[in-house]
Amino acid sequence: MTHLAPDEPRAHRPGPSIPGPVAADRVAGLVLAAGAGRRYGGPKALVRLDGRLLVERAVQVARAGGCGPVLAVLGAAASTVRSRAELGDAVPVENPEWATGMGSSLRAGLATLRDSGAVAAVVLLVDMPGITAEAVRRLVEIAEPDALGMAGYGTRRGHPVLLGRAHWPGVAELAVGDVGARPYLRRHEARVSVVPCDDVADDADLDVPPATVP
Repeated sequence: MTHLAPDEPRAHRPGPSIPGPVAADRVAGLVLAAGAGRRYGGPKALVRLDGRLLVERAVQVARAGGCGPVLAVLGAAASTVRSRAELGDAVPVENPEWATGMGSSLRAGLATLRDSGAVAAVVLLVDMPGITAEAVRRLVEIAEPDALGMAGYGTRRGHPVLLGRAHWPGVAELAVGDVGARPYLRRHEARVSVVPCDDVADDADLDVPPATVP
């Protein structure tokens, strides 16, 4: 049975630092988990689903899908997330501008990866628990410095999203307010590879808590 509930606190553990240059064929995982979840009632990173926090689930999916390093961009309740979540070797990146919208979190993550040596980054949103490691793996397989990729769900495009290193400056320039990579991807639509993932994943987001049964 699926359970969505607040988490209990754990002792604080310092997070790992961003690694130095990595192998040139590596693909970073970038989990955006900074939002306050106002319509949901609290930060979605701290929502517990089937025994795991959503941020833990997203980090594990990125790692199992072949990403490394994996970064988790935090904002609202960042200190609480860091103390409660088991992030393993994922690198927590705090975005002080998180309240301005998702764009600032994407910029913060890409800026942190600038010196990592990663050839590309796969972006995952923390509130999409239906994204699977296999979906991430399919995006990782097309990674190149100049690649752009989106998961395909029938005729619709969605997450995960692959951003080759050559595109990071352009993505960051257009990622403002509550908008992430979509403006850049629309501008370069002809270069976007659509990778079918509807047989292995679901990118529906947890927008509001499920209705309570009386």
